[in-house]
Amino acid sequence: MSDIKITIIDRQGTPHEVDAPTDMNMNLMEIVRSYELAPDGTIGICGGMAMCASCQCYVLTDHELPEMSYDEDLMLAEAFNVQDNSRLGCQIHIKPEMDGLKVQLAPEA
Repeated sequence: MSDIKITIIDRQGTPHEVDAPTDMNMNLMEIVRSYELAPDGTIGICGGMAMCASCQCYVLTDHELPEMSYDEDLMLAEAFNVQDNSRLGCQIHIKPEMDGLKVQLAPEA
C-alpha cells in the first residue's frame, strides 16, 4: 500500500493534511468523504459522475493533473463559484505523482 500526502482546505478554511492511497483507484471526492471534511449530503451528490459540481475544488499547487474531460468542462461551465483552477474532485483519481497536492473545497452552492 502506498499513500501520498494531500492537503485539503475545507469550506471553513481549515487545512487538513491527509493520507491518500494510490492503489485503490480512489478520487479526490472519495478522499474528502472518507475523512468527513464536508457534511454528509453536500459533496458527491451525483455519486462521482461529473453531473452536479458539489465536489468542485480549487487546485492550489501546480501538479500535473489528468486533462479535463468534456463532461467535467460542461459541468463547470454551469457551476457557481468557478475559478480558473476549478476542477471536479470526482474526476481527479489519486496517483503517486500527486504527492503534496493542495486543494481547497469550493463554497457550497
